[in-house]
Amino acid sequence: MKTTLVIMAAGIGSRFGGGIKQLAPVGLNGEIIMDYSIHDAIEAGFNKIVFIIRKDIKDAFKEAIGDRIEKICKDLDVEIAYAYQELNELPEGVELPAGRTKPWGTGQAVLACKEVLHEPFAVINADDYYGKEAFVKLHDFLVGYVPEKANQFCMAGFILKNTLSENGAVTRGICETNEEGYLTAVHETSNIVKTPEGAAVDNDGQLTSINAESYASMNMWGLTPEFMQTLEEGFKEFFANMGNKDILKAEYLLPIYIDELLQAGKVSVKVLDTNDKWFGVTYKEDKDYVVKSFARLIEDGVYQKNLFEDLK
Repeated sequence: MKTTLVIMAAGIGSRFGGGIKQLAPVGLNGEIIMDYSIHDAIEAGFNKIVFIIRKDIKDAFKEAIGDRIEKICKDLDVEIAYAYQELNELPEGVELPAGRTKPWGTGQAVLACKEVLHEPFAVINADDYYGKEAFVKLHDFLVGYVPEKANQFCMAGFILKNTLSENGAVTRGICETNEEGYLTAVHETSNIVKTPEGAAVDNDGQLTSINAESYASMNMWGLTPEFMQTLEEGFKEFFANMGNKDILKAEYLLPIYIDELLQAGKVSVKVLDTNDKWFGVTYKEDKDYVVKSFARLIEDGVYQKNLFEDLK
């Protein structure tokens, strides 16, 4: 079965260089975090990659990442496709508000793939390292897809303490699950910091302890092709229900919309337990830690010095 990895990379800036965190070299040969995700996905069995970018960075993206990955994937019989998230790609009858300058969030990003996605797929962020275990578990879930299971999704559930930065606060989707291991709610939570006791929410210096062993969503979902139609309907509802929200800043976010579907009883989401440790360059100070972490993984034999060598 064809299974696709969708990488949300539209947040990359139009100017490439040291300031673009998704393109910060972290591997021995200048590899970026995205390279490791693509490697792990192919190793797990995914055979199509879709990059979500913006049209204004297409040439620069292909020069920095796409052309190289296309050559590697061609040798491995892995398909590559592009989708473009654009500010003015709106539902019929919705006009672009004057003054809006940024696209509409991760829900709109995935919706941009509707012409190239016809199979079960996983979604990830471009600048997060997820580890091998999550890709294997997502792939194994997705290959069980049949149309009768169109509303059965999955999510990689990371342990919150494994997703925190040493260098500042992060935002995470804190998850609630039932005894069968299914997601019952996602609470988008800002200003989570690492503490000696585990984790806490920092409200202007006032720390409120939270469970560091709880599941956190890292925007790593396993979804079905039918979800694209649901996502499109949700985008229309997003504008219809705008109400008093600030239309210049409001975002159609994937975890929040999936949570709405959950609360309405329209979908189920199996939480796939993963004990891998997340890495990411949330702050520029994180980069040294991430570089050392990848060096350690190579030293331990988790990855080859020539990253894709073991897949040939």
